[in-house]
Amino acid sequence: MEATAPPRVTATEAAIGLIRRLVVRHGPLMFHQSGGCCDGSAPMCYPRGEFKVGERDVLLGEIEGCPVYIGGAQFELWKHTQLVIDAVPGRGAGFSIESPEGMRFLTRSNVFGGDELCALDAVGVRRGPQG
Repeated sequence: MEATAPPRVTATEAAIGLIRRLVVRHGPLMFHQSGGCCDGSAPMCYPRGEFKVGERDVLLGEIEGCPVYIGGAQFELWKHTQLVIDAVPGRGAGFSIESPEGMRFLTRSNVFGGDELCALDAVGVRRGPQG
């Protein structure tokens, strides 16, 4: 029996609630998992189309209809983990849209098991901007 590939990205109920509020206020959104610099490794949330997705960026999946990308080099370091987008009280990162909400997005992770990794390898990844 062939294993079903698990999602590479999921979200907590707190994150889903915040995303829904932000979509009402700002329209369609997208995420990019930051690899460091100014905002550490926080997931950055933008109005869809406001962040230029690079050819090496990997589309991890969608949460609440919002595509979630990660830089190609960062993906190579994290490809063995499922990213879990959470929302916690605090000031959001300066570039991320939730900044004024009193909440911030945070990435947690779960390590994939061997069968899950094999299933994910069979599916492959999508790089670059997606329609």
